[in-house]
Amino acid sequence: MSFLTDLFGLKPAPQGEPIILVSGLPRSGTSMMMKMLEAGGIKVMEDGVRTADIDNPKGYYEYERVKNLEKETDKSYLRDARGKVIKIISFLLKDLPPDNDYRIVFMRRDLDEVLASQNKMLAHRNEVDTSDDAAMREAYLNHIASVRIMTRKKPNWQTVEIRYDDTVKNPTATAATLNTFLGGKLDEKAMVAAVDGELYRNRKDKLGKS
Repeated sequence: MSFLTDLFGLKPAPQGEPIILVSGLPRSGTSMMMKMLEAGGIKVMEDGVRTADIDNPKGYYEYERVKNLEKETDKSYLRDARGKVIKIISFLLKDLPPDNDYRIVFMRRDLDEVLASQNKMLAHRNEVDTSDDAAMREAYLNHIASVRIMTRKKPNWQTVEIRYDDTVKNPTATAATLNTFLGGKLDEKAMVAAVDGELYRNRKDKLGKS
């Protein structure tokens, strides 16, 4: 019996064990959540292509191929993520194949913080962002609303929303929420220890201050 079969206390469905997805906007805390779930005892599906850097010192936990999810017709490789956790950006959720069960941990973060973090990442790469922050904020709001509607229409999706700032302030509460959502077999203490509050560098209360 594998970890998730025991975790959910259910026999595997015909389509196999659920895939746990960590999703959200870029810079919304998805890498932190991947680290928490890994610490909790869930195997991570990643390839290590994108390595740690100044923006994500603890690593990105990415699987490069999913970035082409919208374009690829053969998505059967995702079956390898059954019983594991994989990170997929929220804009690609609509492209998930229907032949899996999904447990989605959707990360939420203040949009001003998201935009500030994205802008700093671009600056570190010497890239220029010509988009308007106000327009991007509106687009992100609309996108999040569409994701919420989409998740309610998918019978094989179960979703929990997790706030990034709340997790940093009270990782114990988030660990408990996740453990309940995922069946009650996670190591909550290890999950709490995986949260590094020092990496919360783009706080709304400090934006625009020197």
